[in-house]
Amino acid sequence: MITTQSLRGRVALMVGHCAGMVDLVALPVWVGTLISVYRFDPQQAGLLATLFLAGAVVASLVLAPFFQVLPGRMVATAGFTAAAVGFAVASTTTQFSLLALLHAASGVAAGAALSVTHGTIARSQNPHRMFALVGMALGVFAIAFLGGTPVLVAQQGGPVLFQVFAGVMAVGAVAAALAFPVPDTLGGAGLSSTPVAPLPASVWWGVAGIAAMGLVQSMTFSFLERVGSDRGYGLQAVTGVLIALGVVNLFPAVLAAVLEKRWAARSVLLAGPALQALLVVVIMNSTVFGPYAAAAAVFAAVMIFTHTFAFGVLARLDPSGRALAATPAMLMFGAAIGPILGGTLVKAWGYGSLGLAALVIDGLAMYAFARIHRTPRTAAAAQGMA
Repeated sequence: MITTQSLRGRVALMVGHCAGMVDLVALPVWVGTLISVYRFDPQQAGLLATLFLAGAVVASLVLAPFFQVLPGRMVATAGFTAAAVGFAVASTTTQFSLLALLHAASGVAAGAALSVTHGTIARSQNPHRMFALVGMALGVFAIAFLGGTPVLVAQQGGPVLFQVFAGVMAVGAVAAALAFPVPDTLGGAGLSSTPVAPLPASVWWGVAGIAAMGLVQSMTFSFLERVGSDRGYGLQAVTGVLIALGVVNLFPAVLAAVLEKRWAARSVLLAGPALQALLVVVIMNSTVFGPYAAAAAVFAAVMIFTHTFAFGVLARLDPSGRALAATPAMLMFGAAIGPILGGTLVKAWGYGSLGLAALVIDGLAMYAFARIHRTPRTAAAAQGMA
């Protein structure tokens, strides 16, 4: 067990989650800025975001199996510090190849920090509730980021976006250095070197479902701002939608915490991908501002709500925390493909093609989540024998 009862420890995890999951908030502004200010085409802009996310995937996959023996505070502090430096340097160049290298390096650094952050949350006393708490923090962060950053970019140019990223990562590093939770050495759980059983098949199905939803999330979110701008809704209207999205994001994590014992996780995990796909179809095919705005405002909330339930389910199936230390890999494996896939589809067939892709991918997510609950006895038996 890892102690996260202190306010300082919770705040450190909340800040770390916001810094490491900046893509979940920033992708529309990120890709939009790379297209409108840096003049990259949709495919190039998507590739840069993909490189950041791919770096996070690699770091998470490498570190997650060793989570139980990693010095979490040290890894989180060093990771966020390196990411801050990477983004600070990115703000000084417009060269695509150098930006590509810096995006990948910053992704590796931030992914390492986020991996130990999520592993720590998974081994807290109530992982579902703790993940809901950091989700609430992400909602507050989204309002500030989406309300201010597009205006700053419009006024001061593209480099300010990377300066904001650098500042966010720096705050994450300071919070980790001062207050990142450490294992309860009295219980000895954090120091155990006893070999643990292989992850049950149900965990891997959960990982696949989250990855599929993450792919749809990033594929769509990357072009949320662009599709609105290209349809002539205007900067003020689109920025208003992004702010509304941030406000709405305050609530799904709260609801997930309140409904933890009231709603069946199975039902949530099946409904989430279906609703996500429906929203993508509306966002990418609507030629009227109203439906676009309504669907866009709640789009990210569906992922946050569903993922909170999935996090709780996987934490119960794998008490070691190894699987959820790989949360960045789960989310960002799909998310890493999303921007480049979305950019390629938009470039070739237009925005409507994203809706069709979402229907297919979210159908696979529903299948994967359904498989979690077909082998619960095996997972439970494995836990009972531990």
